[in-house]
Amino acid sequence: MKKILALVLALALCITCASAFADKVGVAMPTQSLQRWNQDGANMKEQLEAAGFEVDLQYANNDVAMQVSQIENMILNDCKVLVVASIDGGALDTVLGQAKDAGCIIIAYDRLLTGTKNVDYYTTFDNYGVGKIQGQYVEQKFDLANTDAVYTIEFTGGDPGDNNAGLFFGGAYDVLKPYLDAGKLVCVSGQVNFDQIATPNWDSAKAQSRMDAILTGYYPDALTGGQKLDIALCSNDSTAQGVSASLQQFGYTAENIPVITGQDCDKASVINMLAGLQAMSIFKDTRTLAAQTVAMVKDLLAGNAPEINATYDNGVFEVPSFNCTPVFADLDNYQELLLDSGYYTAEELGL
Repeated sequence: MKKILALVLALALCITCASAFADKVGVAMPTQSLQRWNQDGANMKEQLEAAGFEVDLQYANNDVAMQVSQIENMILNDCKVLVVASIDGGALDTVLGQAKDAGCIIIAYDRLLTGTKNVDYYTTFDNYGVGKIQGQYVEQKFDLANTDAVYTIEFTGGDPGDNNAGLFFGGAYDVLKPYLDAGKLVCVSGQVNFDQIATPNWDSAKAQSRMDAILTGYYPDALTGGQKLDIALCSNDSTAQGVSASLQQFGYTAENIPVITGQDCDKASVINMLAGLQAMSIFKDTRTLAAQTVAMVKDLLAGNAPEINATYDNGVFEVPSFNCTPVFADLDNYQELLLDSGYYTAEELGL
């Protein structure tokens, strides 16, 4: 019995020592109000811990001051690497400078840290490519290259503080602009600049409110023979959900709702897709992004150069980056992408 007790104590001591000497990684996420960031945080924590790291995961409730405070605490707690998904990519230079002074390695996660020299690497998806896929989906859905028909479109973008929001919109708009110029697409509201179509904090309620105003002002008789809306190009799922809610409130159903794009394959949007209330969503597998980020952390802490395949200009320098590849999901391929891959269960989607 004494030998067994000694072995148990020795094992416990080894575990304690291993934990004490494990490198700490701070993971700063922007909010828990959007499904995708909960998934990102959980995937990062699970994979980092599986790789032997101690993880300090924090969510900042879309509050920049809170995120700054959380990063300061990560520095004080001797985190060797900071993985930062920023609320406002241009608002963290000072605290990032403190992190660099403390010897931290800084990885921007899916949202580029802008206007600062204090970032080492960036892991993301091809965000301009995300927008292009949305634009190409609309282009192909309506056969715009070959048709003489005219379709109406309204745009809903993302948060102005998120560098990716402009990339998403830019990618989609660049695909569709030739058709707007040719008159095959018409934006009746005239709102085609990013500052006009942006949605603070990617907030569904704000997207819904703006679409309410557009429908009232420019499509008031759409369901009784007046000007109808054919396409609602939304940069992500939370805005798409707000737009879909607005359209349904105005009387649209699955039979006549405009084609709505999205991004992230949020559960609520996939359920909408299955119900005919959203046409597609970009699938950015957060497991893949987390795995690439963990691989980068491991390389950096081992003194090795991480894999990169792109650079992004953050306004100060070209940040070495790794782009993961996005794809789109719709009714034709959701089974393979979302269910067969284990991303969701049939029960989670109400199937």
